[in-house]
Amino acid sequence: MNGARPGTPGATRVCPHCKAVVLESAAICPGCRHHLRFSSTGTPAEAASGYSALCVEGTIRHQRAADPCEYCIVVEVRNEQGEPVTRQVIGVGVLQPGEARRLNLSVDLIPARAAAPKPAPPPALSASAGPAGFARKP
Repeated sequence: MNGARPGTPGATRVCPHCKAVVLESAAICPGCRHHLRFSSTGTPAEAASGYSALCVEGTIRHQRAADPCEYCIVVEVRNEQGEPVTRQVIGVGVLQPGEARRLNLSVDLIPARAAAPKPAPPPALSASAGPAGFARKP
């Protein structure tokens, strides 16, 4: 039902709307939610085969009544050996006394499929060959 995805699994490109780095296979940017491409069925290809592998929600609150409090949200990805793959600051700000921010972290997994092999191009016509059924005069 799903066609082969373009490119190599894990290949990336830049979203033309928000300039975030996204997977080349993404139909919708996970950051700005703009459409990047449309599938043949009119729905994103990921909707049928992807699933949520992690979803964490939480709230941070400034509980002291005195001064504002700054915050910094950092996401770090590590491989199975515990070595860092990437670390990014994704948000900073300030909380006034009594304010709160709600956070949601989700990780969606989408099975990667190898791209279908491209068919061989048709053989090129030689310079002396004309259209089929016609002889060329010397």
